Amino acid sequence: MLGVHLGVGDYFARLKAELDRVSRADVERLAELVYEAWEKGRFVFVFGNGGSAATASHFAADWGKNSVSPDDLAKIAGRRLKILSLTDNIPWLSALGNDCGYDQIFVQQLVHYASPGDLAIAVSGSGNSPNVLQAVQWANDHGLVTFGLTGYGGGKLKQLQQAGIHVALDDMAMVESIHTCIGHWIVDDLTARINGIGRYAG
Repeated sequence: MLGVHLGVGDYFARLKAELDRVSRADVERLAELVYEAWEKGRFVFVFGNGGSAATASHFAADWGKNSVSPDDLAKIAGRRLKILSLTDNIPWLSALGNDCGYDQIFVQQLVHYASPGDLAIAVSGSGNSPNVLQAVQWANDHGLVTFGLTGYGGGKLKQLQQAGIHVALDDMAMVESIHTCIGHWIVDDLTARINGIGRYAG
């Protein structure tokens, strides 16, 4: 835990340095996949455990809500990104965990909801969560596009995913902060593309 040893100034400086190491091309690739999902009316599924579960929920809230313009939001109009966090239905998660095993909580939802061409985004700091790996393997086998956000050494997910963003850092909190920052840039990029504003104007 870097914050145990670093004061706030040094911690923020280290966070900036780690952000600077993230592949811009990989972030832009994820943004492109999310936009393509909106364009083609595909579903986006996001999932992870612990802090990564919170990240998945955050992505779903931001990307779904902000994929229409403020004017369309007021008029209940426009076409939003179809996005679902597989971490949010607590009764279903607990039923699947209890009846099928915790490693099945995401894959069983994909079996129910997903179709070929949909996008599955797996968020895992370690890259080794069995329930995440089960879902990504199933998605690969059933024609989905799979994208991972990882930390540490990337784990098994880095090898299993079709594409991904890797934060090569052995600090879970900072990895999660960077994943969240990436999500915030992507929602802005998605909003700009859909609405033809900012760098996409004209």
